[in-house]
Amino acid sequence: MASKLDQLREMTTVVADTGDIEAVRELRPVDCTTNPTIVLKALGTPMFDDAFAEALSWGQSKGGDGRSVANAVADRLAVSVGAALAELVPGRVSTEVDADLSFDVEGSVNRARHIIADYKERGVDREKILIKLAATWEGIRAAEVLQKEGIDTNLTLIFSKAQAIACADAGVFLISPFVGRIMDWYAKSTGKTYGPEEDPGVLSVRSIYDYYKSNGIKTVVMGASFRNVGEIEALAGCDRLTISPALLKELANDQGTLERKLSPETFNKVDPITMDERTFRWALNEDAMATEKLAEGIRSFAKDLRELRSIVGKRLEGGPAAVAAQ
Repeated sequence: MASKLDQLREMTTVVADTGDIEAVRELRPVDCTTNPTIVLKALGTPMFDDAFAEALSWGQSKGGDGRSVANAVADRLAVSVGAALAELVPGRVSTEVDADLSFDVEGSVNRARHIIADYKERGVDREKILIKLAATWEGIRAAEVLQKEGIDTNLTLIFSKAQAIACADAGVFLISPFVGRIMDWYAKSTGKTYGPEEDPGVLSVRSIYDYYKSNGIKTVVMGASFRNVGEIEALAGCDRLTISPALLKELANDQGTLERKLSPETFNKVDPITMDERTFRWALNEDAMATEKLAEGIRSFAKDLRELRSIVGKRLEGGPAAVAAQ
């Protein structure tokens, strides 16, 4: 009998939430997604030693102040990881705009254009890339600009329907509603242990899925941030699911029957909602979980980005000898 992973692939596009090249080769996801945390882990492996050395040498040849050069090298490294993944998957690779630009529309748009240009230099077309942005009001506005330029976007850190609706109105290509982080918040808040069918994160994604299908919205729903395979199974049939290698392997080793839970032909009818800036900000303000988890997620990505830049900066300060030693 087919594994649950193979069964899932029949109803959902499976995406790998990793920069682990060997895991991608083994598990054969359609797409991959990256973030600063994943880039840091990837660059800590021998497979990316050459990419690190190349980026550092490139940085040494540039002028400008040390901080700017370190930032540019960190950006180059993120594209190095993404380009390696793009060679392995038939679909898209998501690459994240700097978290410290999450409230800067113009800065986010310019950074995204630069990412696309960097990929083009490496022979990777924009059709292979999704620009990943935090789903703040400003991030959604940046995505709207990019989509009109033919640059597809992935809006991440989705914790509320208000964010999902605003993304749909902006015409974004894909959203990543989080499951596990929502469940974490409610488990801590209530002291309850949630099964898959009552998991607040699962219910949030199902609600967004129903809204999109009810209203003919083409934006792709990609569930993310899973804590266990039960959450994944409860969303079987969602447009896409981005899953860690450990959970992908668990599904691959399970020969049980996987029941489809979501379908574009079967959904709960939901009326359309008008989502302007005032409504969006008030809805987030009223949702303590979404407000806290969005801010926490941005801080976490920003922390890892600062760490990456710090590692690069220290290596650059060592001069050509330190670069050659990498």
